[in-house]
Amino acid sequence: MDDHTRDPSVAPPLGDPTGWRTAERVWEHATLRRATEHGVRLFNAGEYHESHDCFEDEWYNYGSGTTESAFLHGMVQVAAGAYKHVDFEDDGGMRSLFETALQYLHGVPDDFYGVDVADVRERLRAALDDPSALDGWHIALDDHTPDAYEADYEYVEALEH
Repeated sequence: MDDHTRDPSVAPPLGDPTGWRTAERVWEHATLRRATEHGVRLFNAGEYHESHDCFEDEWYNYGSGTTESAFLHGMVQVAAGAYKHVDFEDDGGMRSLFETALQYLHGVPDDFYGVDVADVRERLRAALDDPSALDGWHIALDDHTPDAYEADYEYVEALEH
């Protein structure tokens, strides 16, 4: 565990995903979980650029070749691809970003830090064939699809300072 990614104030999951150390009742990388919670909720609220920023900021904590880095880089691409599709109607750009995301997410555990990564991969593949597969899609976290609230916006705003 890296000291700079520890934070005992990050709440436990509603299950037992990869990244949660059940015996110790701590996240291996609590700051990754915090960024993931904010990033997923912002994504689900349609705030793709802000979601991207949450994942990207945390990504810098991990070295190349780690599962954490691959997951975060993949999620950066997911948020950027959704942003291209929804805000710019650029499905070519979306497809390029999703193809890259699938490469990064390949081999990441299906339930990583509470994210249903298997569903993310499935939805990206569907969107490559039919971009409307993104319409109404929400990313699951701890088997729920939470929306953003004020703390998520405060978190991403603090990243900019």
